[in-house]
Amino acid sequence: MLPIRRILLPCDFSEFSRRALDHALTLARWYKAEITAINILPPVLTSADSLPHPVHEPTLQEQLLAELRQFLEPAASAGIPVRTAILEGDAVGQILEQARYLPADLVIMGTHGRGGLRRWVLGSVTEKVLRTSPCPVLTIRPAETPVLPAALNRVLCPVDFSESSMSALQQALSIVQHAAGHLTVLHVIEGYPEPLDLVGFDLSIAELMRHLEQSARERLRQAVPEEARRWCQPEEVVTTGKAWQKILQIAQEQGANLIVIGVHGRDPADLMFFGSTTHHVVREAACPVLTIRTEKKEDA
Repeated sequence: MLPIRRILLPCDFSEFSRRALDHALTLARWYKAEITAINILPPVLTSADSLPHPVHEPTLQEQLLAELRQFLEPAASAGIPVRTAILEGDAVGQILEQARYLPADLVIMGTHGRGGLRRWVLGSVTEKVLRTSPCPVLTIRPAETPVLPAALNRVLCPVDFSESSMSALQQALSIVQHAAGHLTVLHVIEGYPEPLDLVGFDLSIAELMRHLEQSARERLRQAVPEEARRWCQPEEVVTTGKAWQKILQIAQEQGANLIVIGVHGRDPADLMFFGSTTHHVVREAACPVLTIRTEKKEDA
């Protein structure tokens, strides 16, 4: 299990930040974590605010700090430790710096932002944080229908048997245990093996695919520890097609309210993987998506 002790919550007081706070409250209760909420001012606003103010008039930073503390009142009322800060500068840089400084175990943020500023639009701030964050990131998209924040009890975890997806599975199991919920473990076969991989097989394509699906299903079964099966009855699903499309399809069919997915390291090939799979899932999923990153080890 990946511990969650410190949650970083960038917020702009938008609807999406409030939904992110709701999920932060749920996870903070489960894991006994503290929440650090930050609001980030662009340099142009901080420069304007440097002009002299009457003694009785609060500065913009003071106004925002008061608003941020009020925003976090539900956490304080629930007895969850909270910290607040108004920062200045580039949003991405400040979020990543704070994630390393705390250090944060989880960043929770919306994929859209406040009004016309669009400061948190995916493809800008959120996407850059997803690509380079030193810790897992939970992204909250706009919801067409209200989502109960505490109902992170139907979890979908795509697994490709990489180290990152195995870490994602461990975190998914932890969340399901806290939620007393349901877990679906999914493997998507995206294509046929390379010709060299077929040496020794005297099978038709249909037989070969049945063999691959059976093998993947067995690997999924083995991936869930036996002790976890005492409190969780995971459903193993193997299907074929484009990975991100199948992930979204299964999530919708099963009414998932959380997708937990692993992301590989930061070399160009991994960024292509992010762009072709995780990026699509984060963009299109109707539910929150938790991305778990593992770094590739350097060759000795």
